[in-house]
Amino acid sequence: MAYFVYILLSKKDYQLYTGSTNNIKQRLTKHNNGEVKATRHRRPLQLIYQERYKTKYEAHKREYFLKTKWGNTVKQRIRKHYVERIQQSKS
Repeated sequence: MAYFVYILLSKKDYQLYTGSTNNIKQRLTKHNNGEVKATRHRRPLQLIYQERYKTKYEAHKREYFLKTKWGNTVKQRIRKHYVERIQQSKS
């Protein structure tokens, strides 16, 4: 079984949310249906990044890192790259 760390972008307030799961499609649906308390008021949410891991431990370790001050720098670069890709695809 694979585990994923993912980053969502709120289309409402443009904030990022980081999480982990073993079923990314189902988890994104739960976020966008308002079933996740942390993101309920930030919908709609767009999956902008994901990483795959072999173990739950590795995924949680990466998720916790991304929630630190240093990890936030990484997330901001990911957001910047995502926005640049979107802008390029529109031109």
